[in-house]
Amino acid sequence: MLLETRGLSHTYSAGTPFERTAIEHIDLGIDSGEFLGIIGHTGSGKSTLIQHFNALLKPTAGQVLFEGKDVWSDPAFTRALRFQVGLVFQYPEHQLFEETVYRDIAFGPKNMGLSEEEIHERVYEAAGFVGVPERLLESSPFELSGGQKRRIAIAGVIAMRPKILILDEPTAGLDPAGRESILQNLRDYREKCGAAIVMVSHSMEEIAASVERIVVMNHGRIQMDGSPREVFSRSAELTEIGLDVPQVTQVFARLRDLGLELDPGVYTVEAAASALLALRGGRHA
Repeated sequence: MLLETRGLSHTYSAGTPFERTAIEHIDLGIDSGEFLGIIGHTGSGKSTLIQHFNALLKPTAGQVLFEGKDVWSDPAFTRALRFQVGLVFQYPEHQLFEETVYRDIAFGPKNMGLSEEEIHERVYEAAGFVGVPERLLESSPFELSGGQKRRIAIAGVIAMRPKILILDEPTAGLDPAGRESILQNLRDYREKCGAAIVMVSHSMEEIAASVERIVVMNHGRIQMDGSPREVFSRSAELTEIGLDVPQVTQVFARLRDLGLELDPGVYTVEAAASALLALRGGRHA
């Protein structure tokens, strides 16, 4: 197991009138190379959970283990962990601050103490992964479009070559083409580097099209943990806790209500097309 939480809990403002438990008794494992989606309603604990993965937050109770070692076991290990578990916040372009795109992407590798040659290699590699042209590397990031800034911010984390890349709503605010481009960048990075990816998203279509496994958060706890097929087949339960399901899943649920014998686990357009063709073929047989 690459990263694991055991009995993880976090309470904000403990011992004060503003005390609030955000996550409670979370047991979760993330394997090398997997693509995990985390979904949940606002306030369900998603952001609090992922900030424990690279020790930005310290548990109130329980543990976070990276490669079997407690991430808070010693300060040197905690610091090193943050290069191995990269976290990209929502709207990461707001965190850009350097004079050039190159220097922004190079910031993480430079803090790792790498040589200038190694930094240079990683900047160009990361820029390539996210589709930032070399001609933009000496430009100011503040002169670029929102989508380009988003790519630069993600490249700055990728340049550290983390074993786990965590992204909080990576496509928020982008147009459909920009969203698909970012998602394809992430798939390419995972395929070429073998990194695990954890993506928090409110878009069920994006989750359905990208991940292999989904964790559903509800009131600070894990309510579901399974494949997209397993999770989205429980559409009524998801709706009950305030979550959407992919539109095609909603359509299939309605068709089942009308009496058609259709698979409740359909969550992509491609699977829907196959199921409808199979149904049509069966009726003509």
